Amino acid sequence: MRIRLRDSLKTREGYWYEGKLTRYNHFDALAHIDEALNRVPVEYGDEDHRQFMASCFGHFLMMHREMKFSGGIIHRLLLRELHHNGPTYEMHFMLENQSMRFSKVKFCLITGLRFGVVPETTMYAVVENGIHKRYFPGAEEVSLEQIMGVVTGAEFGKAYDAVKLCLLYMLNWILMGVDERFKIPV
Repeated sequence: MRIRLRDSLKTREGYWYEGKLTRYNHFDALAHIDEALNRVPVEYGDEDHRQFMASCFGHFLMMHREMKFSGGIIHRLLLRELHHNGPTYEMHFMLENQSMRFSKVKFCLITGLRFGVVPETTMYAVVENGIHKRYFPGAEEVSLEQIMGVVTGAEFGKAYDAVKLCLLYMLNWILMGVDERFKIPV
């Protein structure tokens, strides 16, 4: 009995949604991250830069600034990922009713993305002496515009502040391309 590829989709077609041209990547803004990491005080500057480079987004700073990245294409590819019984280092996709497979290493080389264990992020409390209190006192939500202001102009007073804010900036502005008025929940 032949297995239908559509029955093996990780994301059922009923849950797919068409992308809209409401999000843009801003890879030219990688320079803001470089500048922010260069403004970190000398006593923790090297460590902050090392921490950002060790993050899941660090390799983007190594890429050429003119790289063409299409989140829409990657989104559509990931919607077509299949469950499979093959090796765990492979990813299978349904493309034109054909099963295509990539090793995870090749997928990362093609897309520029990394993979690994997804950390638990649903439980978060504002830390009394954290970046939320230092840079956005009293704010329930922080707009991306506020984060952009800190990344592009603030002086960082503690180790890893620049790293944390640059990671938020990288995710929301550069990769997700959300509107700068977008509110980032606590």
